Amino acid sequence: MDRQSSHSSLQTIAVVGLGTMGSGIAEVLARAGHEVIGIDISEAAARRAAASLEAATARSVTRELLTEQERADVLARFRTFGDLGAAAEADLVIEVVPESYEVKQRVFRELDAVVRPDTILATGTNALSVTRLAAESQRPERVLGLHFFNPAPAMKLVEVVSSVLTAPPAVEAVTALARALGKEPVSVGDRPGFVADGLLFGYLNQAAAMYESKYASREDIDAAMRLGCGLPMGPLALLDLIGVDTARTVLEAMYASSGDRLHAPAPILGHLAEAGLTGQKSGRGFYTYEAPGSSAVVRDPQTPADGAGAGGGRPVTSVGVAGSGTMASGIAQVFAQSGFTVVLAARSQEKAEAAKAAIGKSLGRAVSKGRLTEEAAAQTLDRITPAGSLDAFAEVDLAVEAVAEDLAVKQELFAALDKVCRPGAVLATTTSSLPVIAVARVTSRPQDVIGMHFFNPAPAMKLVEVVRTVLTADDVHATVREICVKVRKHPVDCGDRAGFIVNALLFPYLNNAIKMVEQHYASLDQIDAAMKLGGGYPMGPFELLDVVGLDVSLAIEKVLHKEFRDPGLAPSPLLEHLVAAGCLGRKTGRGFREYARR
Repeated sequence: MDRQSSHSSLQTIAVVGLGTMGSGIAEVLARAGHEVIGIDISEAAARRAAASLEAATARSVTRELLTEQERADVLARFRTFGDLGAAAEADLVIEVVPESYEVKQRVFRELDAVVRPDTILATGTNALSVTRLAAESQRPERVLGLHFFNPAPAMKLVEVVSSVLTAPPAVEAVTALARALGKEPVSVGDRPGFVADGLLFGYLNQAAAMYESKYASREDIDAAMRLGCGLPMGPLALLDLIGVDTARTVLEAMYASSGDRLHAPAPILGHLAEAGLTGQKSGRGFYTYEAPGSSAVVRDPQTPADGAGAGGGRPVTSVGVAGSGTMASGIAQVFAQSGFTVVLAARSQEKAEAAKAAIGKSLGRAVSKGRLTEEAAAQTLDRITPAGSLDAFAEVDLAVEAVAEDLAVKQELFAALDKVCRPGAVLATTTSSLPVIAVARVTSRPQDVIGMHFFNPAPAMKLVEVVRTVLTADDVHATVREICVKVRKHPVDCGDRAGFIVNALLFPYLNNAIKMVEQHYASLDQIDAAMKLGGGYPMGPFELLDVVGLDVSLAIEKVLHKEFRDPGLAPSPLLEHLVAAGCLGRKTGRGFREYARR
């Protein structure tokens, strides 16, 4: 077979290593009509791979996605062997053996002696240097990376990784193969983690460090990222799924390459891995599972008691919301819809009336979509009283501030609330990045002050970060947790430090994405596609940055950098330049991308 025809067909494909990932890749290939040679030194692994394919295709028949004959054809195309010699006739070999240079290099050396000169050799590594692996081969020009995501049959992303030695025809051939498999190939250069894992594992590492520092519980960290960012899984649950040991290996490789402290594995990852607590596969990691290999979480000593934090709060029937912007209107709507009487105070009566009118439009949209009856919408609006002064807060039980994210502005407002609000009223700030204690200290009652960080849009987003300072009273904390439940929100507890949970984990990830573009490693489109298709993110980082606003993002990143003093958190110069140029995202018509002006 000549070189060109082998590159264009890649009909017979060997998969070396039949663990979860290898079995998934074999299934994808066999279903697409390829002859698949499965190779594993473990007979048990080979049997499990065959059984997995039989079960998956049986489900497809049940769902009428395959006929019995088609299923039989798929199964016939998958053969298993215990020896690398079986790869002799393969057009492409994909290795997915353990993440170890020693193991992978041994596989490549043995394959050199077995395969044809034109056979492409692909490594499935997500952490090791493809260049270093290629250099061990007799024909480094036909070695590249082919990084599928787990579970391979479901995940659309495939990263095609070239080294400086890889010949373009080999890259073209596997890219065409990935497309033919119904995948979305993204071409990237050789650096640990590539695009998706390069961004994902830094975020996972920070979440592990956050938990290790006892800043927040594992349940609250995971709930915050699922509900606050729309992610399919929380970071600690995802680490357990990936494997704590695997994550540590990936991070070690990333840190060796980058020297960035954000990639230095959190010590807890090493402690868990060395204790054999590697996640779902061992039955215990950050969480405890029903059995090894099970995804069902069971209670353990770290599981919070049912109804933890319930009871002991102050009675609240009336709420004051200060502000007239989107957040203030949304929060007022949330309280009014849940039966609270609400005073909505702005800098003028006109602004307060306009904010109430905006709530009326929001409720009207909910009615038109069938989410609310006209009667319920009218009752909600009747519970809201617009006011042009904070004096209207004299009798409220809870005052919620939702004004500009500017410390001086908030401090001035809290000083006013201190004078106006009755003794025993709870005073809450919705700040997303400023220290709550700094607003509490301008009052004569810092024990009554707490953070209550809603997410935008408040009526739709389920999460509220409940931020207590070192001075916040226990019954004030209990009050706010109880109120969150009454307004059908999910409260998560966190301490008073920059970024709380969500922004402290989200914005370093966004900053790292910008740095990838700055370094010309990947394009905006490649990075956004990689995170949506490989990480299950609802939006790519650049889509999200343009929606949030580049000025808002820069301000949060500066706060994080100032608080934690980590060089890796320094805002990207590209972000600073765009903000200086007035390119703030969708609201100005241009950010990382250009948008049609409305």
